[in-house]
Amino acid sequence: MNKVMSRTAQPRPRHRPPTRHDTRRPGGAPPRKPPTRSSRDTPPTSRTAAKPRTAPDATQPPVRPTDVFTDRLLAVLSGQRPVHWMLRHTAGRAYDDLTRLAERRPLRTRGSRPVIHDIGYYVPCDGALEVFARIAAGDQLRALAFRLELGQDLRWRCTAVEATARPQPTA
Repeated sequence: MNKVMSRTAQPRPRHRPPTRHDTRRPGGAPPRKPPTRSSRDTPPTSRTAAKPRTAPDATQPPVRPTDVFTDRLLAVLSGQRPVHWMLRHTAGRAYDDLTRLAERRPLRTRGSRPVIHDIGYYVPCDGALEVFARIAAGDQLRALAFRLELGQDLRWRCTAVEATARPQPTA
């Protein structure tokens, strides 16, 4: 069986930007001095050879299509995005199913936004993923399931969508 749980722990956002810890230098920048040589005096090889300083590469894990489509479907089914936002990301009858589901807004909550609790997937064959997600909507846990297929243009498209209906209030 090829069932995989794919949600990895996301780094927690910091509540404020990092501060300087080097006490040997003053907090402000030193005054700029006028250049002693003009840019015309500099040979062309030395101008192009200098590389701009950039931040070190932070190795981010690649974004999985399961995570991307779960976020997109959650936004549509909770009412945060319109249904036509998913038009080019669906194939077959999935768009019609998504339209019917979006009318009911099964993942909409009052107050807080719904949050993805867990994502898993099953690989039935090459080029297809059956994805399930647990969505924390308010104080309840709801389910979202969909199928992704890899097209000939090597883009993933959603071909089927299902979601649990919002529970009806009991009288």
